[in-house]
Amino acid sequence: MGIKIIKAGLLSTIQDLGRYGLQRYGMAVSGAMDSYALLLGNSILGNADNEAAIECTLLGPTIYFEQPQLIAVTGADLSPKVDGQPLPMWKPVLIEAGSLLSFGRPNSGCRAYICFRGGLDIPEVLGSRSTYSKGQIGGFQGRALKEQDRIAFNNPYDGEQTQFPWRIDPALYPDLSAGVIRVMDGPQWDQFESDSLQSFFADVFTISKNSDRMGYRLQLRPLQLSKRKELLSTAVTFGSIQVPPDGNPIILMADHPTTGGYPVIAQVATVDLPLLAQKGAQESIRFERIELDEAQNLLKQRYIQLIILKRAIALKYE
Repeated sequence: MGIKIIKAGLLSTIQDLGRYGLQRYGMAVSGAMDSYALLLGNSILGNADNEAAIECTLLGPTIYFEQPQLIAVTGADLSPKVDGQPLPMWKPVLIEAGSLLSFGRPNSGCRAYICFRGGLDIPEVLGSRSTYSKGQIGGFQGRALKEQDRIAFNNPYDGEQTQFPWRIDPALYPDLSAGVIRVMDGPQWDQFESDSLQSFFADVFTISKNSDRMGYRLQLRPLQLSKRKELLSTAVTFGSIQVPPDGNPIILMADHPTTGGYPVIAQVATVDLPLLAQKGAQESIRFERIELDEAQNLLKQRYIQLIILKRAIALKYE
């Protein structure tokens, strides 16, 4: 078979890079909250970029391996262990049949990714294996994983190599202790009062407990429009920062709706979405303003690094 879920953890779901091309029909993109951690995990194993993995949130699952498999754990450090022994992150590790993968205390970040060599035998729904829980589609039966769920591997590991004396440099991944999120002006930026625009960058916001994969609600001083007016619903995306009538910003996340009618004060730079995704409830963040050209260059540099990394890893499997 593959794996069996012994304990489900707080929120463990199957995710790939998302369900694209359907937003015009109202379908959420979903996908990994931290897509860069997923990309790195799949790269470590020589997988396709879009191979599905298990996204673990804060309290990871306990998983029994019915067959041997090569895995990589990336993203947050949730103290992964195999049969009670610490499992190194950011590298391929062979898990023998009969072993238990478990997680402990979160040391940094809140979302870890368990990637499997060759991927998991999960059917595509509308072009993606990602779980969209609110729509009850994709992933494993359209829901979070539960105890006794069993998932097959596409290809159980049968290679001769059992030790992999290398790992990727963790410096390729963002420093999760950082609390600064870079943003660009949103389409309604100039409709906010000057005091609100200043406080948006000067203040430190707290992520509310009332936050999820759809959106992070921020708490502090309410932001005010210079003049209230009705807006037509318009397209929004991962990282759009909306301001509802109560003035408390909402950052739209992976399961965001496809349109929204609240003014958008700013847009998180794509390069900082992984860092944002690793922030949990009651953590603090502040914003830094950058221009579109800088945001694009930062993202370009990241993907150049990823291409170089993938080429180096390919040689390890030859």
